[in-house]
Amino acid sequence: QVQLVESGGGRVQAGGSLRLSCAVSGLTLDKYAMAWFRQAPGKDREFVAGINYSGAMTYYGGSVEGRFSISRDNARNLVYLQMNSLKPEDTADYYCAADRSVGIVTSRRQSEYDYWGQGTQVAVSS
Repeated sequence: QVQLVESGGGRVQAGGSLRLSCAVSGLTLDKYAMAWFRQAPGKDREFVAGINYSGAMTYYGGSVEGRFSISRDNARNLVYLQMNSLKPEDTADYYCAADRSVGIVTSRRQSEYDYWGQGTQVAVSS
């Protein structure tokens, strides 16, 4: 059974940092591209960051470029999202997702992802 379990969410003041983790089990992580998406109240889910199967290539949504960093540890079956300089508009539920892909490019489309976690909440106060 495949499981993706996010952790590390919480409340933080604007300008602060959080690191989200995604623990993956039930699949061979180095055969999957990974991504973080987020969904704010009343808004559509959006792509935040992606990393290809090897970790060599990373991609970011425009609103987080330069502030967030995605990384992975295939040996430990973990994926991370380091979030710095947080803003109130970063408030959302954050989801980890896995895409069976060993390509260079990581998809930004939700429909490409095979497995999803339950999400972790991030709240940024001004």
